[in-house]
Amino acid sequence: MTISLADLTTQETPTWCPGCGDHTILASLKNALAELVIDPKDVVIVSGIGCGSKIPHYVKTYGFEGLHGRGLPVAMGIKLANPTLTVIAISGDGDTYGIGGNHFMHTMRRNLDIVHIVQDNQVYGLTKGQYSPTSKKGFKSPSSPHGALETPVNPLALALTMGASYVARGYALNVSQLKELFVDALNHKGYAFVDVLQPCVNYNRANTPQWYQENTQVLQGNDPANWDEAMKLARRTDKLPLGLFFKEDRPTYDGEVSVYEKGVPATRDISNIDLSMMLKHYV
Repeated sequence: MTISLADLTTQETPTWCPGCGDHTILASLKNALAELVIDPKDVVIVSGIGCGSKIPHYVKTYGFEGLHGRGLPVAMGIKLANPTLTVIAISGDGDTYGIGGNHFMHTMRRNLDIVHIVQDNQVYGLTKGQYSPTSKKGFKSPSSPHGALETPVNPLALALTMGASYVARGYALNVSQLKELFVDALNHKGYAFVDVLQPCVNYNRANTPQWYQENTQVLQGNDPANWDEAMKLARRTDKLPLGLFFKEDRPTYDGEVSVYEKGVPATRDISNIDLSMMLKHYV
């Protein structure tokens, strides 16, 4: 069996701005799925709300476009309902680290076997340029002409702190490395988090492709099994490292649930239960 890019291409044409990193994230994901020869009928891509959350429309697999910040609980539900599926969650930085922060935290500690790709352009592009949880302090936007007041979220440090078993960062315009990170994340048994830095050509004039070229560096020689080293790298601000920070094999939540369910009877006889004793507490 082989999977070609044509097998993964839908009739819909992406409507993203020319130069947007979403184009290369889409291409890298399709290339990763094709390389791993994952049958499209066994893949579900879940998204929230945002520019990049249209990706389920552009990959010929099953897809679910949910509410803002709520992609992860849908992805978790799908994986628990059918653990044989390859489940991929796609969300933006505001979608994930803002309104979806609670779900992000609990997904990491549960370690479900899903891949989570975050399109991190440090701005709310779909809603015309408000600063996001990852915008640098002082970042000016149409809704904050005097600059962002908050200290930005550090996604990788947060992921490491909350127990993510796979933590990586890519850059949308480094397509070859990004595809390899997606392949590795899809092969990982557990929650695989990939934060993808990307330009927003219309609303983020600070983090341009030239800025990324000067302020990022591909990781070399680090030990992904060393959590302390990964945390030090995650906190770097001079040259943002790109690559795999941390990887650990441990039991997954969906695997633990499957083991538990094997010990639970499939049916239960309720004919002898006195329902009146239960109902009296509600009348």
